[in-house]
Amino acid sequence: MPPPAAGCVVAAIVALLVLLGGDEVTGIRVDAAMMIRQPSESVPATFREAPAFRNGAECAGAGSEKVNVAMTLDANYLRGTMAGVLSILQHTACPESVAFHFLATRMDGDLVGMVRATFPYLDLRVYRFDPSRVRGRISRSIRHALDQPLNYARIYLADTLPPDVRRVIYLDSDVIVVDDIRTLFSVDLGGHVVGAPEYCHANFTNYFTDAFWTDPALSGTFRGRRPCYFNTGVMVMDVDRWRNGGYTRRVEGWMAVQKQKRIYHLGSLPPFLLVLAGDIQAVDHRWNQHGLGGDNVKGRCRGLHPGPISLLHWSGKGKPWHRLDARRPCAVDYLWAPYDLYRPSSPVLEE
Repeated sequence: MPPPAAGCVVAAIVALLVLLGGDEVTGIRVDAAMMIRQPSESVPATFREAPAFRNGAECAGAGSEKVNVAMTLDANYLRGTMAGVLSILQHTACPESVAFHFLATRMDGDLVGMVRATFPYLDLRVYRFDPSRVRGRISRSIRHALDQPLNYARIYLADTLPPDVRRVIYLDSDVIVVDDIRTLFSVDLGGHVVGAPEYCHANFTNYFTDAFWTDPALSGTFRGRRPCYFNTGVMVMDVDRWRNGGYTRRVEGWMAVQKQKRIYHLGSLPPFLLVLAGDIQAVDHRWNQHGLGGDNVKGRCRGLHPGPISLLHWSGKGKPWHRLDARRPCAVDYLWAPYDLYRPSSPVLEE
């Protein structure tokens, strides 16, 4: 099923907005049939089965590179994950060449079975992330959702994936991709371990406390670098470089400092910034139209930033599925709705 041209997608988005007014971590391949679990009450009812997406003619032969995408798998964000997967498959010319790697804190047959039932043809693997690996390292942040162990799983991605995965795109569960994911996967990392859109206009000092900036031994970590904010919900990672450079231990080191001195207020983002800010490959901003969920406290509505769009990201407190269900959506939430595969157990009555 061929993807629509990126330009058409962007034009449609703009037009719609105008109309709306504004132990260890282990990597294990898991088959749903191998897992026996009691049904979880927190798992949403059902999802519609997605269409079968097939590779186009250009994907034939050895030239079609496998694209690895990693996401977390959690009952609370399952609806967002399903929508994100659908958007990736729908907008790439080579959907059968995309492999999905899901990290979960429990090997829950309900969750995996639901993904398989919704996407019967999906190339997927599920890995258990042991929450005890980070539970003692997490410091309380300004939003409870940011303190969940699975939010820190991206730190251990390179430790979890099998050796044959050399490069991976990490995506949060609140994103929609409206361009060919192969374009992002193939960016030149220029020898860097991570590639992501950078935002150098943001006030970088706000991400750390006065205790950090007034301590020369701590703030000196940025000496010789020009640190800029980047969002860890969309990253291209050179898995081999991450492993060989010991980046997991570096991030953990800053988490240990945080436990002692309280040098930041957010969750897993600041330790990434401390290790990598000013030393990543900058990717076009079109690949992370972030902040659509509003701020981390109130989650008020926000509009799109100017410019072309390849990925929409509802980072922040407000999630589109919650706002749509509550019938208090923001204008941008209608851009997420066409990818929603959730089928409620009871019909929705229109007013």
